[in-house]
Amino acid sequence: MPTTNEQDERMKKFKNKGKDTAAMRRQRMEVNVELRKAKKDEQILKRRNISFSSMGESFSPEQEKKNATAQLSLEEIVQAVNGNNPELHLKATQTARRMLSRQRNPPLNQIIEAGIIPKLVEFLSRNDNVTLQFEAAWALTNIASGTSDQTRAVVEAGAVPAFVALLSSPHMHISEQSVWALGNIAGDGPMYRDSLIHNNVIPPLLALVSPSTPVGFLRNITWTLSNLCRNKNPYPPLEAVRQILPVLIRLLKHEDKDILSDTCWAVSYLTDGSNDRIHVVVETGILPRLVELMASPELSVVTPALRAIGNVVTGTDEQTQMAIDAGVLTVLPQLLQHPKPTIQKEAAWTLSNIAAGPCHQIQQLITCGLLLPLVELLDKGEFKAQKEAVWAVANFTTGGTVQQVVELVQYGVLKPLLNLLSARDGKTILVILDTISNLFLAAEKLEETEKLCFLVEELGGLEKIEALQTHDNTMVYRAALGLIERYFANEENTNLQPESDQERQTFNFSAEKPDFFNF
Repeated sequence: MPTTNEQDERMKKFKNKGKDTAAMRRQRMEVNVELRKAKKDEQILKRRNISFSSMGESFSPEQEKKNATAQLSLEEIVQAVNGNNPELHLKATQTARRMLSRQRNPPLNQIIEAGIIPKLVEFLSRNDNVTLQFEAAWALTNIASGTSDQTRAVVEAGAVPAFVALLSSPHMHISEQSVWALGNIAGDGPMYRDSLIHNNVIPPLLALVSPSTPVGFLRNITWTLSNLCRNKNPYPPLEAVRQILPVLIRLLKHEDKDILSDTCWAVSYLTDGSNDRIHVVVETGILPRLVELMASPELSVVTPALRAIGNVVTGTDEQTQMAIDAGVLTVLPQLLQHPKPTIQKEAAWTLSNIAAGPCHQIQQLITCGLLLPLVELLDKGEFKAQKEAVWAVANFTTGGTVQQVVELVQYGVLKPLLNLLSARDGKTILVILDTISNLFLAAEKLEETEKLCFLVEELGGLEKIEALQTHDNTMVYRAALGLIERYFANEENTNLQPESDQERQTFNFSAEKPDFFNF
C-alpha cells in the first residue's frame, strides 16, 4: 500500500477529508485545466463587429465594390484624420472601420502602426458628430478584439474613460458599440478588467439593463458583465461582485438562451474561488434558479449552470447542502446520462465533490437514485467521464458508512471499477486501488473479507492487480503489492479454480449481484 506520506498527499485531493485547513477544497490540477479549457471553448473572450444591420449598411458584393472605389489608402487615411476637414475625418474613419471589419485578415497591426488610434479616441468625444463618434467606436472595438498587444494600443491611447462616458450616450447604437468595446477590453485579462472597474464602468453599464432594452443590446451587456466577472490572479474586487450580482439574478430570469448562457458563465466565474467568494454568491438565493437551468434543453445554458453549481459544491459542507436543498441531486441523474460526454464528465465531477461530504449528504445521493447512473457511467462512459466517476466512488467509500458502502457494492460498482485497472492513467489506477482498499476495510468490519476476496477473483480483479506489480509508476506498484500481501497472500496461486456449488452457497452471493455484506 502507499506510504503514509503518499496517503496524506492523496487525501488532499478530496474536498474535506483528513486535510489541513488550507486545503479544504478538492484541487485536482489536471481536471481544473480541462475545465478551464472547456470554459474558453464555450464562451468567447472577444468579439469583432463585422456588420451592423441596424445602421442599414449593406455588405453585398455590389456595395463592397462601390465602397472599394470610394476608399482611401492607408496613407490617405493618416493624412485625413490628422487634417482639419471634418468630412475627411469621417471618410477616413469609415474607411479604416471597413478595413478592420473584413472577415479575413483585417489589417489591425497596420492601422496601429499608422499611429491613428489616438485620433480615433479623440473622435469618441465628438458629441457634435454622432456618425464620426460611432465609426470611431466601431473601429476601436475591432482593434480591441485582437491580441493583447492590440488591445493595449487602444487602452494606452486613453479609450477606456472615453468609452465609459459613451455608455450614457443618448444614442443607443453608440452606447451599444461602447459596451462591445469595453467587453473586448475586459476580456483581455484581469489587469484591464480592473482598470475598467476603477474607471467606474459598472454603474452606467448596469443602468442599461431594463425591461425596455432590446434583446440584442442586452446580450452584449450580459457578455460584457461576464467578462468583468472573469479571470483570477487576482479575482474581481468583491465590491464589484456585490454590485453586479443583483443584475445577474435579474438576467437569469430572462428567456433568451444567449443571455442565460452568458449570465450563467458569469456566475460560474464568481463561484470559481475561495469559500468566502462562493458565500457571496450563494447568500443571494441564486441556487434554485441555477439548478432549474441545469435541466434546460439548451446545451449552451446547461454547461455553465452545471459549472456554477459544480464550483459551489467544492465549498464547505454548508454550501454544498444549500445546493442539495436547491434540488441539484434531482437533476444530476439525467445529466450523468446526458448524450454529451462533456456534460456527463462535469456532472460526475459535481457528484464527486458532493460525495466528499459527510455521510448524511452521501445518504441523500443514495436516496435521490444516483448510484445506478453513477455505476453505469463508470461502466460505459467515455474515459474522461469515467475518471470523474472513479473519484465519485472513491470519495463515497472514504466518507460513507459501512452500510452506505454495502449499498454501492450491491449496485455492481466493483466490476467496472476493476475493469478500469487496465487503463493507462496511473493517477486513476491509484484512486481505484485506494477505493478497493476502502471496500476491504468495510468488509473487515463485517467480517466478510473472504467473500470480497472471492468476488474480486471471480471478476478477474486479482489478475489485474497482480499485473500492476510491473507498472512503471512506483506508487501503483506499491499499492497493488500492498493489496495482494494483505488480502491475497494465502492463496496458493492466482489461477484459482471456481469453487464447488456447495462452497458457493456458503458465500451466498454472485458476481452479478453481490450480497456478501449482510447485517
